[in-house]
Amino acid sequence: MTQKHTFADLELNKWIIRQCATVGVKLPTPIQHNCIPEILKGKDCIGAAKTGSGKTLAFALPIVQKLCEDPYGIFALILTPTRELAYQIADQFAVIGKPMNLRHCVVVGGIDMVEQGIQLTKRPHIVVATPGRLADHLESCKTFSLSKIKFLVLDEADRLLSGQFDEQIKTIFKNLPKERQNLFFSATITDTLEKLKEVSNKDFFYYEAPSISDAVTVEQLEQLYVLCPRDVKDAYLAQVIRDFRSINEDGNVMIFTNTCKNCQVLSMTLNDVGFENVALHAMIPQKQRLAALSRFKSNTVKMLIATDVASRGLDIPTVQLVLNHTVPKVPKEYIHRVGRTARAGRPGKAITLVTPYDIKLLQAIEEHIKTKLVELKVDDSEVGKIFTQVSVTKSEAYLKLDEGDFYEKRLINKRKKWILDGLDPDEEEAKLLKKNKRKKHKKKSETK
Repeated sequence: MTQKHTFADLELNKWIIRQCATVGVKLPTPIQHNCIPEILKGKDCIGAAKTGSGKTLAFALPIVQKLCEDPYGIFALILTPTRELAYQIADQFAVIGKPMNLRHCVVVGGIDMVEQGIQLTKRPHIVVATPGRLADHLESCKTFSLSKIKFLVLDEADRLLSGQFDEQIKTIFKNLPKERQNLFFSATITDTLEKLKEVSNKDFFYYEAPSISDAVTVEQLEQLYVLCPRDVKDAYLAQVIRDFRSINEDGNVMIFTNTCKNCQVLSMTLNDVGFENVALHAMIPQKQRLAALSRFKSNTVKMLIATDVASRGLDIPTVQLVLNHTVPKVPKEYIHRVGRTARAGRPGKAITLVTPYDIKLLQAIEEHIKTKLVELKVDDSEVGKIFTQVSVTKSEAYLKLDEGDFYEKRLINKRKKWILDGLDPDEEEAKLLKKNKRKKHKKKSETK
């Protein structure tokens, strides 16, 4: 098959090509070049390619083209595992579909359900949703229907089919038409390929990017590790940031850690020692999460501390450094984390802090990505100078966290339990606050 080098070769409409050009997308990436023509032919598609390879446009462009031929009702449903990724996908559809007045709706937790229900009754062309919230709407609201959709997209398909969302996915699939086009995309799709085959109703086109099974991360990504004692890890983190800032003042940094509490404490600590940042994790209400992400994307703040809620799919071109404060226990999560940089051919750097307890985890990652990480030497004497300040500041951050109203221990534990029970923590917290207000009001009335 002769290599095609332009979007025009893929038989996309001229106005769609012009819209791509307005956002700086002038040539198709390999996954777009291979998948778009097959999707336009009406085939189901499974696409596996590295992070930053242009997977979203690989399904968005053909969907928009088919939509403009026959625009009606809810035309396509896109499911994704995280709220932030849902908003990002919706933004891309909005940009590409602007000339045809494309209407879209984002259905995720943390936002008022009534407001979302009203949007769904207006029959938007594109619905981008997380499984939990969409399943809630389907079980409680009969004012909209997904029975005539033409496209179902599972973005980050491996995560959606990993078992975590099984009940919600079953609920959603019961409400979908049998005759639909299924499009499944992810960077780490091979583990769930058999599941995807079962979900697909017909013959499908399977695209696996060349070398995805060799080096799973992109060539433009420089991958390093810093060996450090566990008790001094935070000081090493601060020094790595200092070293990076000394040669690159403007580059954005994403720092990943393992738990919501560690994320919040680390964010508070780094803010107090002079590294302005915002935090992003599941214990933060959705509006604050969106505000934090917006500040980071707009370069108002150049550092984001996050849990793996931010590791999937987010495309922020200015991210030049990904720092792993903790080593991921699952190698494919490492792939998604470091995939936040070195996207679309741009260079990037990933540095992982490794303690002696993490050696086996590091080796598992290296084996999985078929790449050896290079050790980065950090000046121990410089780390020694800031160790006391960082340690004291972190201890103070823990005290503030425990004393604070929003992040008090009981509320953190409650939100964690709500998440594990499949409930929306923002909604449950709102109910709790209303209940407490009623109690206070009742108590005041009784004392009068």
